[in-house]
Amino acid sequence: MAPEPSSLSQVPQGLVGGYEGDSTVIKVIMGVLVAIVLYNAVELTVLILMTFRRYQGLYFWSLTLSATVGLIASGIGNLLHFFDIGPLSLALALSNIGFYFLVPAQSVVLYSRLHLVLFNQRLLRFLLRAVILSGIVFAILVTIMSFGSAFKQTGPWNAGYKVVERLQVTWFCVQEFVISMLYIRETIKLLQLHPASNKRRKNTMYQLLAINILVIVMDILVVAIEFIGLYYMQVLLKDTIYSIKLKLEFAVLGKLTTIVEAGHTEYLL
Repeated sequence: MAPEPSSLSQVPQGLVGGYEGDSTVIKVIMGVLVAIVLYNAVELTVLILMTFRRYQGLYFWSLTLSATVGLIASGIGNLLHFFDIGPLSLALALSNIGFYFLVPAQSVVLYSRLHLVLFNQRLLRFLLRAVILSGIVFAILVTIMSFGSAFKQTGPWNAGYKVVERLQVTWFCVQEFVISMLYIRETIKLLQLHPASNKRRKNTMYQLLAINILVIVMDILVVAIEFIGLYYMQVLLKDTIYSIKLKLEFAVLGKLTTIVEAGHTEYLL
């Protein structure tokens, strides 16, 4: 009797043929998660276009592309993919495009406001190189392995895709954690340097700290979801979490405009 293949070498649940169960509850949950992502995409797009005075700069474009291309492509791709609508190649293509503009781009969003509190140019350049390089490397790997696993469905391709998925989720979580911790550290330094600053400004800084800590907690949750094993639910929950993180980022933008100097604020807005 041949041994059963290990879970690592099996096709991820839902990667081919979408969700194959008959649970109405799970289907409703999946539909709700997709709807949340698409709703957040539309809401964020409207808010961004109404808030920014100038449509330029790294912060604007990274936030806008994440909210529009990233969330919308992911939402539609997941809808087609997990409800088995249309060709698998189209669903995977949209999902991968969504990944490019959502996951690696989140690190760009975090990086693009770090210069407001961190003034070490060497460290900023190093972080920028790391963000760009990791984005390119994992975009290529995830695309190749997802299509390979879906259409080849062999043990090596399946195992490779699962390993790459876990690596990219862990890497981007750590990368976002590092950027957020730097932001928190430098914000605390600013609070210590100006202990006598007005109460409103101080409260705003504390709110920024709380938002960044919440983002870190959500990153940890994304990693935990990745290792559960339910592929279709992992993807949908991760995209929903990233859409919420983008809304939190918009909250950060509102706080930043109240504490940075006019010149810096104009750079963002």
